[in-house]
Amino acid sequence: MKPLIRSCAPLAALCLLVSLLSACGPVVVPPPPAPGISPQQRLAAVHAAAGAEDTELNVQPLRDPQVEDLREQAARALAGGDAEAAGEALNQALLVVPDDPAVLQERAEVALLQAQYERAETLARRAYDVGSKVGPLCRRHWATIEQSRLARDQAENAASAQAQLRTCTVPGVTRY
Repeated sequence: MKPLIRSCAPLAALCLLVSLLSACGPVVVPPPPAPGISPQQRLAAVHAAAGAEDTELNVQPLRDPQVEDLREQAARALAGGDAEAAGEALNQALLVVPDDPAVLQERAEVALLQAQYERAETLARRAYDVGSKVGPLCRRHWATIEQSRLARDQAENAASAQAQLRTCTVPGVTRY
């Protein structure tokens, strides 16, 4: 009987350790990389992270008409399934307004759709750097970074992007 008790000691110690750790509060584990997720599903996750725009502060700059035309052209191309044409239209828009965070973000999302994950992260980071640090666009920046990192099997770095994403929400003004 004594050998059985000796062999159970490590198991008992492990159980004790797990129960002590669980008493400290919930352990947040970042989601594992999901290599089977398509670029379209990654883009859908980015759009879902943006949330509702009418419930909080959302900064919108004045737009150049030429840039708006190019953005609409890109949207039509995406609706038609032509990510390459959408990317080209947004590249042209960036030649006109190289520091427009919305155009940078839209181009990052097209790069994500094209499975150009490093480029998507670079563009989203640049958009965040020049844009507002709050609101739906901010969440799209960080969700794009998160998805591009997950696609490259960087789960730990993706978790830090997820943490940044949560800092983008600021309640809007309540009107009476």
